[in-house]
Amino acid sequence: MKTLLIMRHAKSSWKEQELPDHDRPLKKRGRKDIGNIAKVLKKKGLVPDLILSSTATRAKDTAKLLIDKLGYKGKLELLDNFYMAEPDTYIQKIATVGNKIDTLLIVGHNPGLEGLVMTFGDKIASLPTGSIAKIYLFIDKWSELTSETDGEINHIWLPEDYR
Repeated sequence: MKTLLIMRHAKSSWKEQELPDHDRPLKKRGRKDIGNIAKVLKKKGLVPDLILSSTATRAKDTAKLLIDKLGYKGKLELLDNFYMAEPDTYIQKIATVGNKIDTLLIVGHNPGLEGLVMTFGDKIASLPTGSIAKIYLFIDKWSELTSETDGEINHIWLPEDYR
């Protein structure tokens, strides 16, 4: 069994209207939420073995702040194709992850992440900014992952749960 943590980037700012969407930064509240979710993940023993993130500023900064708050020493891989990706894009990349990785965290965007949660989960779930879904995947190797893979949503943490 593998554990997939799916995190939608933290709350971003619309203050600078002239910025392209890809370059929008995090809001102060988003940064605070990341510190709080890091505490939850540490307490639950959910420090990932690998983190994959979109290159969008708000996703990349979410991942980097989470890394700092978790004391994470592993690898962060930034992926252009995770920006506004559909579930199949995430699945294709996740299926290439090495089998020594047991817990994988991906940081990205909606609507693709909600679609991914619903692909593997056993219920419809909403992922507002800053939320994390923990999904158990009933596979032994990441290379076995397909859109038909059985999974179970173990928990979804929403920002208001840890403020």
